Parts: sequence; structure tokens; C-alpha cells
Amino acid sequence: AALLAGVIGTVAGLASGYLGDWTDRIVMRVADVQLAFPAILLALAVVGFVGSGLGYVILVIGITGWVSYARVVRSEVLSLRTRDFVTEARAIGVGDLAIMRRHLLPNVMAPLATIGTLHIASAIVAEASLSYLGLGVPKETVTWGGMLSDGQLYLGTSWWIAVFPGIALMLTSLSINILGDALRDVADPKAYRR
Repeated sequence: AALLAGVIGTVAGLASGYLGDWTDRIVMRVADVQLAFPAILLALAVVGFVGSGLGYVILVIGITGWVSYARVVRSEVLSLRTRDFVTEARAIGVGDLAIMRRHLLPNVMAPLATIGTLHIASAIVAEASLSYLGLGVPKETVTWGGMLSDGQLYLGTSWWIAVFPGIALMLTSLSINILGDALRDVADPKAYRR
């Protein structure tokens, strides 16, 4: 799901930031419309409409998560497109697609890696939320959200059935977020020195 969101968001952000004009306006208005709806509510509506299953959950989480990638890539590309190496590539006749692929994409990989790790944690929580509500993967597949849903019936007598999957979910998402913060510090060490 994070990979799908990253690919969609990167392509949209590169096109929006580099081409500008009407492409930028269209992509950013679509992003604004999607941001107007909470991601989990949008995921609930889509999964409720098309049905549950692992493929649908991955697709829905991927499609609802592309906006953060697109906005970060767009802002990076807006600052990079006026730099000398892009101007010189344009001057010697390099096409727009080649400039985006060879010159701009490698320069936005560090922020993409950071956002990707943070999006993995939110995708795990979103899948657990959908599975908890019975709209995620089928009940036969073991998920943390399904375990929490099943375990809530036994909280009075066997509390550990729900507590340990919740702790595992929390520790996993916390670990991934700490990894994302560390990647951000490595990608831009000057911004975080005191």
C-alpha cells in the first residue's frame, strides 16, 4: 500500500511541480478534494462499496495515501526546477520526461524514503482499523485488528487476548515512526543540529 501510494504520489508530484500551469492546478485540486475527507472515512466508504479482501484493502490504503507524497515531491521539484543543472539540461535539449527521471527524481528520494516509512506505519494502523470493523481482510486471515475485534469479547476474563495484539500494533507503528525520524535526520543532518 505504501509503495502504491508512493508511486502515484511521486508521479503526480513530479508532473505537478515540473510542468506547473494547468497540470499543477488539476493535481493540487484533486489532492485538496481528497484531503477534505478523512482518509479512514474514505477507506471505509470505498471498502464498504467494493467489498473486503486483501487486494481491495491494499488498493484503498494506497490510493488514499498518495497526497502526502505528491505534496512533498511537488515542493521539492518547485525548488529544484530553477536550479542550474535543470536549466542546463533543458538548454542542451533534454526532454521533460528525462529531466524528471534523471535529474529531479534522484533529488527527491530522501524525503520519499522518510515519508514512505511513516506511511507504512499509518497503513498498518489503517488495515488494523478496517479489520477491527470487519471490513478489512477476511476473518480467516489473522490480523492485529481481527485479534482486537475477537478479543474484546473476553476482556473481563481473558484480557491478554486483546491487549497483546494491541501492544504489538503500537510497538510496530512506534518503531517504524522512530525509523522514519532517523531517516529524516540522516537525509538532512544540518536541519536538526542544535
